[in-house]
Amino acid sequence: MTEFHVDPSGSDSWPGTAERPFASLHRARDAVRDLVRDPARDPAGTATGDVVVQLRAGTHVLTEPFELTETDSGRDGHRIVYQAHGYGTADQEEVVVSGGREITGWRVEDGVWLADVGDLDTRQLYVDGRRSERAAIDGLPGTVTMTETGYESDNAAPRAWHNPADVEFVYRGVYPWTEARCGVAAVTTGTDGAVTAGTVAAVTAGTDGAVTAGTDGDAATVITMAQPGFGWALDLYNYAWDGNTFHGPGLPTRVENDVTFLTEPGTFVLDRSQPGRHVLRYLPLPEETPDRTRVVAPVLETLLRATGTSGVSFRGLVFADATWLRPGRAEGFLHYHGSGYYEGGPVDKVTLVEGQAWVTVPRESARIPACVVIEDGVRVEVERCRFTRMGAAGLELTGGADVSVRGCDFDTLSAGAVSVTRAVNPLVEDNWIQHTGLEFTGSPGIAVLGTKGCTVAHNQVEEVPHCGIVAGPAEGTRILRNLTVGTMGVLADGGGVYLSGPQGDSHENGAVIRGNVIKDTRTPYNFALYTDYGAAWVTVEGNVVTRADNTAVLQVSPPLDNVVYRGNFWDADPIGAADVPAGVTYVDNTTLPDEEKLATATAAIQRDAGLLHPRSR
Repeated sequence: MTEFHVDPSGSDSWPGTAERPFASLHRARDAVRDLVRDPARDPAGTATGDVVVQLRAGTHVLTEPFELTETDSGRDGHRIVYQAHGYGTADQEEVVVSGGREITGWRVEDGVWLADVGDLDTRQLYVDGRRSERAAIDGLPGTVTMTETGYESDNAAPRAWHNPADVEFVYRGVYPWTEARCGVAAVTTGTDGAVTAGTVAAVTAGTDGAVTAGTDGDAATVITMAQPGFGWALDLYNYAWDGNTFHGPGLPTRVENDVTFLTEPGTFVLDRSQPGRHVLRYLPLPEETPDRTRVVAPVLETLLRATGTSGVSFRGLVFADATWLRPGRAEGFLHYHGSGYYEGGPVDKVTLVEGQAWVTVPRESARIPACVVIEDGVRVEVERCRFTRMGAAGLELTGGADVSVRGCDFDTLSAGAVSVTRAVNPLVEDNWIQHTGLEFTGSPGIAVLGTKGCTVAHNQVEEVPHCGIVAGPAEGTRILRNLTVGTMGVLADGGGVYLSGPQGDSHENGAVIRGNVIKDTRTPYNFALYTDYGAAWVTVEGNVVTRADNTAVLQVSPPLDNVVYRGNFWDADPIGAADVPAGVTYVDNTTLPDEEKLATATAAIQRDAGLLHPRSR
């Protein structure tokens, strides 16, 4: 085995030994690359085994993404390992790979901290490791009308916004499973008090006492939204329910990022009114002081990208402090479902109930990216790492084969934790996922799509805003002995485990959902264990569901086909269990409304579900 060492206090001009370590991951990568590519550099033959890069304690700050390619693969069946020093022992060191920038040079004005940050652009801020929210208000004040270009209001408060182009509208629940974001272009004064031009919907907004001052009945306030995002929102979000038709995103439920909103301690605003001379404003909590509080703004969007590598391992590392700027562009963030969002193009109409209910859906969707990406990897391992303080998803495994993520912790993420697409035999096991989807609330904890032979086992997913584990069309997916608690915390119409579309062409290569425990699925409209939208060739057996609005549903559109529900336990019958549809087999399931009896009958299943190696943080 050959070792290189990296220490934030080292030097890239040193040889990378334990006594004289490199300073950067990039220098260590290049040293490994040279060694593996040219065995003549290793006449003693020590590199015939694994090559291990030992990262010493501290924060390893990246100024550009750390990228690996096919060139950085292990040789002759051996592995290239990037790991925390002392990995797997009681002396394992705390190693943080960060894409952030520490903010210093604060000045204080009227209790607000201000820092000149140049051209810094970010959507997140972390204060002593705590996620700070962007300053915001709940909705728009006054009587507000949506138009084809934005909004008109009888309240003058938006005219006092410091820089309208910094402001972002949030639309929670456009559809029950959807939360969108659109930027503002400008705020102006109308020529008179009439609110008429281009009107498509009129709604009275709830008045927020913090911003109502300045109501002016003589002139309307005109809010012009950024394009093309708002126009796309008008195209995408159209639906009918109970014979009533709705057009566009409606009124925002939250309005973010203006100096006038900065009233709640612990929140921040990034003022970009002067190009290249941005100002960060932070209203501190009572115990915080500029000289003793560490404030970090994430800068990089990608921390690690490994493309085409084989035989590479990442062990015991903390990946932290990354952002995602795309939602702040003029295109906005037009979420539809799960990790998907709309970037323009054809929109289709889907009928839910003939003559009563329909929705429009994008024909194609983009996907929220991850800050750590393993693409087309073979035998790549991610073990006992932590993913935290990220402005997008945590980890994406796409393409490749025999890639695994085991024993990792995911928390404080703007989107989902793990996304697996188009991979063969990937493994997602023993991972603890909590407090994800903090900014993009439709994001599932774990998402699987287009895979073959994917296993998702013994994970614990808790306190997430929508689905815990999602599997779209795939082949041979195994969702086994996971524990979900507190899913569907914000948006509706999902579940602790959600599966849709064809899962194979027989029960031999179909999906198996077995031994999972699903507790506390929270929104008032959910199906805790949810086979949906034409799911086919699925076996659902030996699972436990408790404390959900609905345990499961057997009647969906398009209908289920070759779906077996067998040997499950729940505290209420699934919808449709009294009249099982043709595509479903429903046998030997047990309903026990009494919580104590249900716990006793399912003790063995509950004991085996969840983390293989429980831990606390």
